Amino acid sequence: MNLAFVESPVQLLNVLEWAHAQHDAPLNGVPSQPAGPARTGISDLTVVVLSPTDPMSRGQLRRMAELARDEGHAVRWQEARGRAGAPLKTVRELAPMLRRAERVVIGDPFSRYVQLLLTLVGGKDLTVVDDGTATMEFVAQIARGEKLVRWHRRGRRGPRELVLAPVTFLARRRLTPSRNRDVEVFTSMPVEPPQGVTVTPNRFGWTRSRFGPPKITRGADMVGTSLVETGVIDLDQYVAAVAALARTHGATRYFAHRRESSDKLHRLAVETGLEIVRPDLPLELIARRGPIGGTVLSFPSTVVHTLPLALMGTGIRVAVCDIAPEWLRDSASPRAQGFLAGVTGTAQDVQRLPAPA
Repeated sequence: MNLAFVESPVQLLNVLEWAHAQHDAPLNGVPSQPAGPARTGISDLTVVVLSPTDPMSRGQLRRMAELARDEGHAVRWQEARGRAGAPLKTVRELAPMLRRAERVVIGDPFSRYVQLLLTLVGGKDLTVVDDGTATMEFVAQIARGEKLVRWHRRGRRGPRELVLAPVTFLARRRLTPSRNRDVEVFTSMPVEPPQGVTVTPNRFGWTRSRFGPPKITRGADMVGTSLVETGVIDLDQYVAAVAALARTHGATRYFAHRRESSDKLHRLAVETGLEIVRPDLPLELIARRGPIGGTVLSFPSTVVHTLPLALMGTGIRVAVCDIAPEWLRDSASPRAQGFLAGVTGTAQDVQRLPAPA
């Protein structure tokens, strides 16, 4: 049995892409690097949704779970948060499934929840699917032998981090390949894998086969980001940049990130005149289903890597706007500017736009 743990709609989308890709190896004539596990198709995949608490994520996950069931996969919805003792109860309930699994698929190796589950994995084979651009940082940290820390965190070790340090250490060991354990990264991001890690390209074949081609509208659409919510970018600077891009490129709609706050989105609507759209599915599926603008504008984020793949052959242009240093908050991680520049600089088939003055 293949057992997948997901906590976000994008993770579940990429688990479906991974399962679909097993039928097509080597993918479009491009083998994994190095040669990885046999690709015979996935007919025994169980997806466990470790449900978040925010309504936007839960709604998108419900829709993605329906799509997963339509593909013939088993889906278990686990209310893993919001109640006293829920994490330990969840781990106890999932332990028998973990023992039976031959391969475990995860979407967020930085998640404390996932790290706790990884302590029970033992020598089982592991696959990490994309949870956005964080995959780039994860692979780099594994290659350097560093502890797992999200790129936008400043790395301060509070009481919680100290208590969980043994769990994180063991999880990193589980995510390092050995003679008895294969580790695969299934990704659409540009990564340099450490020795022994199999990298399999995610070309969004499932998305293109199930949705579209989209109807293309005039003008442009914008893609929102949660960089304000994560403390990286100043809110006033962000609103001004969105307004300038909308004016310059004739954007009419703003597709909100699921983590963007209601207050921020209301301000954007009032000050920019953009129609705020809260998607019910990950943007890759929304764009492929359409209608979508002939130009899609984004700041540095996952979609500058995934949308060109999902929209391949449609003629839709993806443009990414650089982040100016003065937009960063004083509390932002010292790595933020370099990481965001790397996200933009490594994207393929996109147009780069300067930061608005």
